[in-house]
Amino acid sequence: MVKIIKNGRVIDPESRFDGRADLWIENGKIQKIVKKDTKSESDEASDAPFIPADAEVLDAEGLIVAPGLVDVHVHFRDPGLTYKEDIETGAAAAKAGGFTTVVCMANTKPVADTPEIVRYILEKGAKTGIHVETCAAVSKGFQGKELTDMESLKEAGAIGFTDDGIPLMSEKLVKEAMETAKRLNVPLSFHEEDPAFIFNNGINRGPVSEQLGIGGSPALAEDSMVARDCMIALHTGADVDIQHISSRNAVQMVGLAKKLGAHVWAEVTPHHFTLDETAVLEYGTLAKMNPPLRSAADREALIEAIKDGTIDMIATDHAPHSAEEKEKPLTEAPSGIIGLETSLPLAVTRLVKAGHIDYLTLFEKMCLNPAKLYRMKEAGRIREGGAALNVVPETVGGAADLVLFDDQTPYTVEKFHSKASNSPFVGVKLYGKVHYTICSGETVYRAE
Repeated sequence: MVKIIKNGRVIDPESRFDGRADLWIENGKIQKIVKKDTKSESDEASDAPFIPADAEVLDAEGLIVAPGLVDVHVHFRDPGLTYKEDIETGAAAAKAGGFTTVVCMANTKPVADTPEIVRYILEKGAKTGIHVETCAAVSKGFQGKELTDMESLKEAGAIGFTDDGIPLMSEKLVKEAMETAKRLNVPLSFHEEDPAFIFNNGINRGPVSEQLGIGGSPALAEDSMVARDCMIALHTGADVDIQHISSRNAVQMVGLAKKLGAHVWAEVTPHHFTLDETAVLEYGTLAKMNPPLRSAADREALIEAIKDGTIDMIATDHAPHSAEEKEKPLTEAPSGIIGLETSLPLAVTRLVKAGHIDYLTLFEKMCLNPAKLYRMKEAGRIREGGAALNVVPETVGGAADLVLFDDQTPYTVEKFHSKASNSPFVGVKLYGKVHYTICSGETVYRAE
């Protein structure tokens, strides 16, 4: 059956199209894009193909239609920690947030360092209605001593490698991992915080930590490791993702590495470009994360880096925890917040509507660039394609992965589809409410 999305403002970061158009979907593909202009309705109608009587028509008047969002950094806690989240509930949160593709991190229990665990995640993810991908561990057991069998893990379906949350301290191992990743044509993602400089994780070392009597985590912990890994990336030629970058100096390191020719990518979270260290005073453990929320100047530097292209991607670092865990004292509670359901609204409200970037730039960061880093051939763009148009799927995508959202009507963040609710944004008024998420042509989420 044909599905037609009519009257929406369609934005595609790859073709740079931003205008009114109708999308014709069949067999999970966008088969035709009917662009509209300032002509009369009768002229528009005469140019449009005949609508079959049994077509499903979705009126997107007043909505923005963008590629389904791609998040390269989520924690679904499955296997082993499913009291926090599981693949099904994590996917439900992703759908509600407009994400059609997510990449799970390897810090499961046990660690995703065997083909069996990788296949478990992928097989369970395939039943969710969206594209659930996964990274595998760089080192066996996250011990930082010996590389996993990266080749067999890739064969099992892992699309990247990370010891997320645990920095790799061995320069020799990092270099070996980068050389192997380059040979296998897969990216590496690194959490950059040297524990030697950290007194208490999750809180920036600065005026707020001093006020609270907590040692905190200085920017030096991040800056030093970013500098190291940027240089190793330069000399190996590997694709390296600096995860959840938070400091202005780290941003400058990435910018320099890019200028030198390194294949370094940087991701930023919505909480890092939205909040600073003072949020800890208001939200307590709900503002505790690794790396921590840093100074107002650091936050401003992150926004500038989003604008000038130094930061390539927006990723959530979706990190669910139970209420009991987050109710512990500040120095004992786990770090991290959920983010899938507030990522797009925060970006719309705090970046686009604030005048920092336009939508084409936003969807480069939230759709196209993440897809490019992880070698996704169809995700992150809106293309005509599919067998019906006699094109080669490997060269011209056409997957009907879309998000439809309202950027004109404010709404208040209230409840989540995630198992968890550890977010400082509950009760906050935002723009960018998701109305529909469509994956492979199927409507997998419809707002209540």
